[in-house]
Amino acid sequence: MPAIGYVTRDTSGAYKGQLKTLSIRAEIAILPNARKAHDTQPDYRVVSGDVEIGAGWNRRSETSGRDYVSLSLAAPEFGPRRLYANLGRAAGQDDDDSFAVIWNPAD
Repeated sequence: MPAIGYVTRDTSGAYKGQLKTLSIRAEIAILPNARKAHDTQPDYRVVSGDVEIGAGWNRRSETSGRDYVSLSLAAPEFGPRRLYANLGRAAGQDDDDSFAVIWNPAD
């Protein structure tokens, strides 16, 4: 799956970096949802500047047992569909706090 961005986790548990596609270059932050009050609410809010563009949920892989963050993004620049992605280890990185935003096409 192609990486459409890269983020780094900071000490507060937030991820900050850039979303990059052929037509989009945007700074993003994936911030812990401090107001989460129910299991159905997202664990993270995804923002670009002061605009919320998505949400993220902590998940565990059934095959590997590893934890990851599943993202759902929506903005006019993405067209009429949501963009789905996961945070995964950035290829070739030894830094435990570096992640790739890995596009997960629905089709």
